[in-house]
Amino acid sequence: MKRILLVGNPNVGKSVIFSKLTGINVAVSNYPGTTVEFSEGRSRIGAEEIDVVDVPGAYSLEPTNKAEEVAMEMLGDGDLVIDVVDATNLERNLYLTIQLLERDIPLVVALNIWDETKHRGIEIDVEKLSEVLGVPVIPTNARSGFGLDKLVRSLGQAKSPHLTPEDAATRWTRIGEITRAVQRISHHHHTFLERLQDASIHPVGGFFVAGLVIVATFGLIRVMGEAIIRFIMDPVFEGLYLPLLSALGDRLVSMPMLHDILIGKLVGGEIDFIQSFGLLTTGLYVPLAMVLPYVVSFYLMLGILEDIGYLPRLAILMDGFMHRLGLHGYSVIPSLLGLGCNVPALLSTRILDSKRERFIVATLISIGVPCVALQAMIVGLLGPYGMRYVALVYGVLFTVWLCLGLIMRLFTRGFLPGLLIEIPPYRLPYMKTLMMKFKMRTLGFLKEALPVVMVGVAAVNVLYALGVMEILARLTSPVVTRLLGLPEEAVLAVVIGFLRKDIGVGMLAPLGMTVKQLVIGSTTLAMFFPCIATFVVLFKELGVLDTVKSIGIMVTTAIGVGALLNLIL
Repeated sequence: MKRILLVGNPNVGKSVIFSKLTGINVAVSNYPGTTVEFSEGRSRIGAEEIDVVDVPGAYSLEPTNKAEEVAMEMLGDGDLVIDVVDATNLERNLYLTIQLLERDIPLVVALNIWDETKHRGIEIDVEKLSEVLGVPVIPTNARSGFGLDKLVRSLGQAKSPHLTPEDAATRWTRIGEITRAVQRISHHHHTFLERLQDASIHPVGGFFVAGLVIVATFGLIRVMGEAIIRFIMDPVFEGLYLPLLSALGDRLVSMPMLHDILIGKLVGGEIDFIQSFGLLTTGLYVPLAMVLPYVVSFYLMLGILEDIGYLPRLAILMDGFMHRLGLHGYSVIPSLLGLGCNVPALLSTRILDSKRERFIVATLISIGVPCVALQAMIVGLLGPYGMRYVALVYGVLFTVWLCLGLIMRLFTRGFLPGLLIEIPPYRLPYMKTLMMKFKMRTLGFLKEALPVVMVGVAAVNVLYALGVMEILARLTSPVVTRLLGLPEEAVLAVVIGFLRKDIGVGMLAPLGMTVKQLVIGSTTLAMFFPCIATFVVLFKELGVLDTVKSIGIMVTTAIGVGALLNLIL
């Protein structure tokens, strides 16, 4: 079966072309021996079925990072390359094209984002460019599908000129000659989107835009999440699922241990989806009805911000501030992802260049960045007492995140690279690609969270039945009651927090605690040992030694800050 590779710089539209060619039957995998992901799907050209691979974005085949190493290695596994070039940035994109022409592999050039060349006053002689490069060059607009049929038909005319390899300086000289020969740029007036692009990275206006974007984004996430809970999840669980559980509970009355594991404790003689803490009650309701609505809302908004092209601008805007923490601006992206779920946030630290950065960012995320599920629990727990208490928790977490970052900058050695990223123009999201990413992220969350929560709930119920929880309560009593000022029963929340922080915070609700204790408990749990899913990913990404260091920092910080709050509140 023929294998076609989509190769190009980041942000040139490869993924949209890939989506157009392959539809929905797509597999996302890690390249063997690395953490770099690539997508693979099937397509059909006439009667022939082909494999299509979306190779990680690369600026050069002389690797400067892991993604470019993978891109170079994958070229040896392809029969034909579609080189996707940004028509609005021809000179920079041609460097990779020239390197591909130096290799013995058939090549076709897709001159993508063709529609924007007119708006920017760019004219490209496509026939002359094809003649100079010695391969077919096809103008395309992946979002609308323009030129993709011609691109597919041109695959049969793919050529391999096999240019003599040159050094970098000689390549740039040749690229300059080609660009001058085929491209002409005329004056054009700035559009509204171009003015907005400039404002987004302005030292002053950029923060105003960022504030509006963040407030609007999380406002919409809250509205969508609450709407999903009110109009979909609660009616399903209360109206359809609860009668079935009640019938099952009646049958299990003669088997109290099994009843406690599956249904949990009755509250006021009835099933309570939050407090019963059974495998089929709390174990399903919390991840599906309380957490999932906010997670899917977050992933939808994140995908929109990604595809519009705002996130790289936010990275540039935050670069100066993040350097004070020993990081560069792109580290703000994993932190924002962490506001949705810490698991994909830790996975996204792979975009950072140094081991030092990955360690600092992963630790800061685990301590000071509450996931959307945890945020929902904090708001639900403290909101009835006044939003000032919610703001207090957020303020403490941000202060800890900032101070800890400054401290780790001083004591963590390693290389701090500069920020060199591509800033794509603002574009309307392509819905098919947006929905594909949304689906993959949502399914990934369910695969990570649902089994962990259910196993955790079942395990805690078994530990209760065996009396283990009482022993843990006695062992941790000095810390929980004296340092933190919490009741002994709060140890349950700490243990459950190891499995899921959000559920641990939720378990503080039925303990009859004061608002001071609720603030201390929710803040401490938010910074404490990461949930089991985050812990597994942390171990995978950082290794044993750095994970132990990170956990030591978390536990020390959580207990220290909790004790300080107990003293001053």
